[in-house]
Order: sequence, then C-alpha cells, then structure tokens
Amino acid sequence: MMDFKIGEIISLLLKTTPFLVFRFLIYFGITLAYVLITGVGAGIGFGVGSIGGSSEAGGLWGGLLGFGIASVGVYLIREYLLYMVKAGHIAVLVELMQGKELPGGKGQIDYAQGIVRERFAQSSILFGLDQLIKGILKAFNRAFFSIANFLPIPGIQGIAGFINTIVNLSLTYLDEVILAYNLKTQADNPWAASRTALVLYAQNYKAFLKNAFWLAFVIWGLTFLVFLIVLAPVAGLVSLFPGAAGPLALIIALVFAWGIKQAVIEPVGMTALMQVFFTVTEGQEANPEWEGKLDKVSKKFSTLKEKAADWQPDQTPSEEPKPG
Repeated sequence: MMDFKIGEIISLLLKTTPFLVFRFLIYFGITLAYVLITGVGAGIGFGVGSIGGSSEAGGLWGGLLGFGIASVGVYLIREYLLYMVKAGHIAVLVELMQGKELPGGKGQIDYAQGIVRERFAQSSILFGLDQLIKGILKAFNRAFFSIANFLPIPGIQGIAGFINTIVNLSLTYLDEVILAYNLKTQADNPWAASRTALVLYAQNYKAFLKNAFWLAFVIWGLTFLVFLIVLAPVAGLVSLFPGAAGPLALIIALVFAWGIKQAVIEPVGMTALMQVFFTVTEGQEANPEWEGKLDKVSKKFSTLKEKAADWQPDQTPSEEPKPG
C-alpha cells in the first residue's frame, strides 16, 4: 500500500540526531525571533494607539507589522537555510541509505556540509536550481495530479480540490528528493542530474500520488497535534503582550507549530519521499516520452535543459569527504 516504512524512517532520523538538534536550534531561533519582534511591534503599537484612544487596535496592528518584518527576515535567509541545513541533512540521509557510517556530534554536520560544498560550490547554484525545480514540479503536479483519479468514487469531485491541496502540501519535499538524487549519483552536472530525476519522477507520478495521500495523514496529523499542544502555553505567553492577545496567540501558536514542523516533522516527510523515489525508480531509465510531457507543461523544464547543456563546472570535484 505504501512504499515508505515509518520504522526505517525513524531509525534513519535517530542516526542523524545531531542534525535534528541543529535544525531544532535554527528553527527555534527563528520562532523566538518571530515572538520577540511581534511582541515589540505589539508594544509599540499599543503605546501609539493609546494616544489616540485605540490601544488594543494599535497593539494588534503593531503585532501584525512585527510579524511581517520577521517574515521578511526569514525570506531573506532562505538560501542559507537550504544550503546549510536542508541540503546537509539530505546528504547524511543519502549516505545512511547507502549503508555508510557517519561521524557523530558536530562532526556529522561538518561532514555533511563538506559533501554539499563538493557538489555545489556556491549556495547560489543550489538555490537557483532548487527554485527552478520547484516551478517545474508545481506545473507538472497541477497538470497531472488529481486525487479523484486515484479514488474513483462517485461524487468525490466535490471535495477533490480540498484533498488535492492537502496531498500537494505533502509533496513540497520533492525538490529535496531531486537534490538527494544529485547527491546519491555524485553528479558533476547538477542541472542534468535534476533533469533526469524529474523525468523519473514524472514517469512514476502515480506511485508518488498514492504515497503522498497516505503521507498527508502522517505529516498534517502530527502538525495539528503540535499546534494543539502549543496553543495553551502560547496563549499564556501572549497575554503578557499589551492588547490583542487573542489574535496574536493564534498567530504565534501557528509559528511555533511551523517551527517544530520544519525541525522535526518535515524530515519525516522528506525521508519518506526519498525512500519512495529510490525504491520506485531503481533500475529505471528516463523515458523520452515523459521528458516531452514535461516540456509541454513547464517552460522552466526547457530552461533546465539549457542550463544542463551550458554547464561548465568551476572546479573539479574534490575527493569524497571521509567520516570524522
């Protein structure tokens, strides 16, 4: 029924505990920044609003402004998060799936970052590739994915749109799976390897749709549970802010849930889809017919092929880093 195995996923993630801790610290820091900047904004807004006799409204708008400023900060560091956090974690997971041994502690993080730098000398290359892959996947999934085809039940079309949205959210890790393929194959040309991986994904999209359907229950069930757990203590924390505690409590609870999801729950979904990809595509060759279909649904796929043809690495890849 499913091509991923929860027990193996948990086992793999436990072996990357240093990275889970690293992710948790990064995203906890981001969450804390959200809380502090939102709180400062609420305080300033409350003070300004009190002058005009609308302190609560001022507190709410100040908090929302602070939240927006924090969001801009997270947007600006997304390239760093991809290069230093996500790519590194993917690298060690790929190593484990190939039966290799990993160093422990901080050495594991240094080892992973060495692998990433070997394959992607500059973070801008990885970030540009990732953005292009996301655009291609979005166009392909929009054209081919329909849960109504997977569950041909009369009358389901009425809720198919909602279900499709939830399932597609479970496929947000596919760009990271393409990156995993790059690292596994030790590709010298990341654009060409990504093109191949995208074709392999496309020709097996029904298997991914099935697995994404079940994965949605795991990922979003855990996320909702986290949200419920953090809502009460966050409400108590936000009550210390002047004005508009109710709306801010909901917003900050969502941010806390997002932070925990990114740090702990997201690796579950990412590893599950990596398992699916490597299992389903094992021994397959890219089908030119599906390459043509990708060309039709996404102009960005043609851009990817052009970049693959023009690729000239700046340097010869160094030797594979050794554990420790």
